Amino acid sequence: MIQDPINFRHLEQKLNQTQADKYVKKLTTKAYILLFLYAQLHKEDCLRALSDCVLNQHLQRATGLSSISAAQLSRKNNTVDPQLLMMLFLELVAKMKGKPVPDSKRLLKIVDSTTITMNPNQFPWAHFRKTKAGVKLHLRLVFLGKGQVFPEKAILTSAQIHDREELDALVDEEAMYVFDRGYIDYKAFDRFSDNGMFFTSRLKKNAVTQTIRSYAVPEGGAIQSDQMILLGDALHQAENFFRLIVSQDDQGRTIRIITNRFDLPAEELGTIYRERWAIELFFKWLKQHVRLKTFYGQSETAVHNQIILSLIHYCLFLLVHQELETSASLLQISRWLKGMLWYPAKKWLHRLQFRTRKENVKT
Repeated sequence: MIQDPINFRHLEQKLNQTQADKYVKKLTTKAYILLFLYAQLHKEDCLRALSDCVLNQHLQRATGLSSISAAQLSRKNNTVDPQLLMMLFLELVAKMKGKPVPDSKRLLKIVDSTTITMNPNQFPWAHFRKTKAGVKLHLRLVFLGKGQVFPEKAILTSAQIHDREELDALVDEEAMYVFDRGYIDYKAFDRFSDNGMFFTSRLKKNAVTQTIRSYAVPEGGAIQSDQMILLGDALHQAENFFRLIVSQDDQGRTIRIITNRFDLPAEELGTIYRERWAIELFFKWLKQHVRLKTFYGQSETAVHNQIILSLIHYCLFLLVHQELETSASLLQISRWLKGMLWYPAKKWLHRLQFRTRKENVKT
């Protein structure tokens, strides 16, 4: 079944160590995960609706439950440790089949965050403005090409935490990183350069720069200037040299791109920065197609669990997508899987491969 890639054996070992399920007689952590992934797939409206789903004999066999109440689901959702679910998410990430990238400088990773807003009356612990509440999902996305991305690292914080505060946690290994101007941090830029980590970002309009050298740019192209610069003023100045590329975006607006890459053409760096849009599309997909607009619980633990389960849900579909090597969208795959959810994994993979071949022939 679709949940087969989840390492439930490792989960069981962790549960035995912490004795989290020691006195559980009915709703185990494994059954909880299966039920809430089922709720994600079918976009169940509430815990009462999910409890009714256990009338399904297939779901009973998968979870070992003959019945469950909404109250029991709520208690479990409020007590499962989010770090356990994060562990499962990271294990699924490790199974992603990325294209081999021998040069770490060519491995593109996009960093950004999105705020998930909530009703301040229902979630008072999540207040970040007078009339607003929410949590922030900080994410690192691996970019393998157009339409080929997967989440690699996620951090959940209150919505009032500034993006810069999580930058070091998300930029922690050699690669090429892309992020927006909300992450501008001169000290961090120096650390990245000193530690062999490359980045491309957008520089704020009011940033102070000093030109050290100018490079020739092609005439008639999008690149307006290409310079080696010092960044900052006398009080707050970065120690390393950086590269400032002034370019035009697709709408003709001027953008200032800051990077510590001097070995790539300016046009390629402009293209790399534009790939940042992939994470915006990912956040849009996540909010439209998984259960994040309505939460099954109001505690911080319940909210974090639901967000992490939504990432697990996405990874499971992505693993199916990679297994099939299909051009079908994740949304199309989810529709297929709803109809074949209880088939053995080999059987539904065979059927989906057959369906994919038919779809490819049509196109």
